[in-house]
Amino acid sequence: MSLALLGDALIYAILPVYAENFGLTIPMVGILLAANRIVRIFIYTLISKLVTSFGARVLCIIATVMATLSTCLYGISDGFFPLLCARILWGIAYAILLLSTLAYAVNKKSEAGTRIGTSQAIQRIGPIISLLLGTWLVSVLGPNNVFLILALPTGVSILIALTLPRKEKAQNTPNSNPVRLTKPSVLDLLFFVQGYAIDGLFAVSITLMLAENTSLTNAVLGGGVLLALRHLGEGLAAPLFGNLGDRFGGVKIFLISAALTVAGLILIACNEVILGAILLLIFRGAIASLGPTIIAQQFDSKETVLDNLARLQSWRDLGAAAGPMVTGVALLYVSAELQHLILAIIFGIILVFSSSKISSNRN
Repeated sequence: MSLALLGDALIYAILPVYAENFGLTIPMVGILLAANRIVRIFIYTLISKLVTSFGARVLCIIATVMATLSTCLYGISDGFFPLLCARILWGIAYAILLLSTLAYAVNKKSEAGTRIGTSQAIQRIGPIISLLLGTWLVSVLGPNNVFLILALPTGVSILIALTLPRKEKAQNTPNSNPVRLTKPSVLDLLFFVQGYAIDGLFAVSITLMLAENTSLTNAVLGGGVLLALRHLGEGLAAPLFGNLGDRFGGVKIFLISAALTVAGLILIACNEVILGAILLLIFRGAIASLGPTIIAQQFDSKETVLDNLARLQSWRDLGAAAGPMVTGVALLYVSAELQHLILAIIFGIILVFSSSKISSNRN
């Protein structure tokens, strides 16, 4: 997963400010950054069934091939439709890799938070290196060629997938019911808003906000550093808060993290972009491990856990897909800072009025 994420991590820093190099407009960028998430919304439940039925190894091999191909396409594509194909490929690959890693992590329910957190920490290493080194390489090689370079280490993930242990097919259980996207729990709804705000609005607008006060090159580097902090925060916070969730209860730690996420959005709205981003991205990592931890602690059947994890990720991706598309158009009329304030208010209201329901994960 860490190697597969290299191209996707960098494209969020590159595409908004180098849109013309790829033959794109800002609204097109928003659609492309959302496309992979839109695809995932509709396939998570299917993939959870395939992982349960066939095991992770075969699916991970397919996913790593798709991730390598999509990264290559970023480097050779010019125009909207070739890049759209690349983003769709990556969306399918990520959905497979995400549910496969979660399936391994939740095998021991008593250690689910720690295992999920450790997995998240390892996954973030690649994106951090990609954003720090890749944004510098853009100034040397150009925005297209850097993706061709990244495709080489991404290809190594295929070899790693081949070493995964073979799994026997799981027995189908008659009591398993697919979880529908149309019936979100409160936890799903909070993940939707968080996905919209952080993986959508913030990820698209951060380099543009920095470009208002500095040169384009510095904005790209600064945006790359902050987006790298997103992965660093997840790498450090996920195991820490996952362990705290195992010890003190996932719900309690989740609510604290969500409240501090609201504080980060407010700081960005008040033009404290750096401080707000640090707070926002650290607790994004906490929430990323605590949401699955809560689900793992509340359900007994492994298949039921995977179904609910699939629904949770679907709602998060729905928000993260809507974020770039709406932001790409809204920036023509409303500042990024004001959009962050609006999201802070919405997130805060949902958190205050529905926090008591999270412990039962009901609608």
